[in-house]
Amino acid sequence: MNLIYIINIAFLLTGGILIIPCLIFFIECLAAFVSDSSDSDLANIEELERPKTTVLIPAHNEAEQIKEVLEVLLQQITEQDRVIVIADNCHDDTAELARATGVTVLEREHLTDRGKGYALDYAMQQIKNNPPEVLVILDGDCIIKPNTIKNITCKAIATGRPVQSTYLMQQPEDPSLKDNISMFSIKVKNLVRLLGLNRLGWHCLLTGSGMAFPWSLINQVSLAGSKTTDDMQLTVDLALAGSTPVFCENAFVVGRLMKDKDAASQRSRWEHGHLEMILVEVPRLLKAFLKTGNFAALGLALDISVPPLSLLVMAWMVSMIITWLAAIVGGISNIPAILVSIAGGFLMTGVLLAWVKFGRSDLPLKNLIAIPFYILGKIPIYFKFLIKPQSRWLKTERDLPKNQ
Repeated sequence: MNLIYIINIAFLLTGGILIIPCLIFFIECLAAFVSDSSDSDLANIEELERPKTTVLIPAHNEAEQIKEVLEVLLQQITEQDRVIVIADNCHDDTAELARATGVTVLEREHLTDRGKGYALDYAMQQIKNNPPEVLVILDGDCIIKPNTIKNITCKAIATGRPVQSTYLMQQPEDPSLKDNISMFSIKVKNLVRLLGLNRLGWHCLLTGSGMAFPWSLINQVSLAGSKTTDDMQLTVDLALAGSTPVFCENAFVVGRLMKDKDAASQRSRWEHGHLEMILVEVPRLLKAFLKTGNFAALGLALDISVPPLSLLVMAWMVSMIITWLAAIVGGISNIPAILVSIAGGFLMTGVLLAWVKFGRSDLPLKNLIAIPFYILGKIPIYFKFLIKPQSRWLKTERDLPKNQ
């Protein structure tokens, strides 16, 4: 077995592996592009009686926005509902400001068990003796849009499955080009791809806020943990238990995109967490599919195997350069280069379809040429994953004292 043969096999595997996530990405974007703008389940939801609901809001040093979040939320709350804020390891006025709006406030302090998952688990233990029909989870910096609570809770009851709202980010003041590209990337992940999956009748990834769960389901799983991808982990656990989440197109929550160093740290945690999920949970899902024939597990494995968009584009660009150089000057077969080119066609077409229908307001055409430079700027994030991955709770801007 000579060296050229080994290199050919390696490049063929590279092209074959790369084409899978690019094709999945293209299918999701195409389905979203050709879809109309109505949720087919909305008519059925309108006929349902609003279920008894508890909204849990884990909040860590959210004094800056917690009052506005609650005032907007309370406009959608009925007499049978409860809103509970978990002021988790706070050293600001989050608890006092939340309590002033009339909601229930639980204060929690723990030196080691820190993060959203532990806060939610703590609240779950407090309400299990008088549970709601549906549990809603909303982040402490998210503004909820009209009718969202009704739509996601009724859909949770109608389907008996977890429900995810459209979760987007608010444009920061004086956004930079990097902010605009980041906003577009989030919209592709949390709207375009989920919409496409929904129209195909497939699963939905939970994205962390604006989620509704039938109590009978969520009470069977543990939320305790400190992964930044705890929502993706919960999706996997629920899917393997036979309760794949669904997407509610007519429900919206809007969070806050951090700035500068905090934004970089936030992106690192998100993307490192996703890479960890690919390495750990995709094999688990594939094993479940082979063992049980659960096609939901296969679909979820393929979806999670699509890495963060920047990394996918970066991997494609590097593969294109290497495989074509090898084919032209190295005497290697051009089949791997052709496979990588086809993968790139799927990827770029998917990005273009997403931009044409959903991204032009966030990212003007003239700024599209800056995307490669944005991607190059993220190389340290992926390099750091190989050395010191971040996938669990770390300090952010909300942990800084107010005078800093």
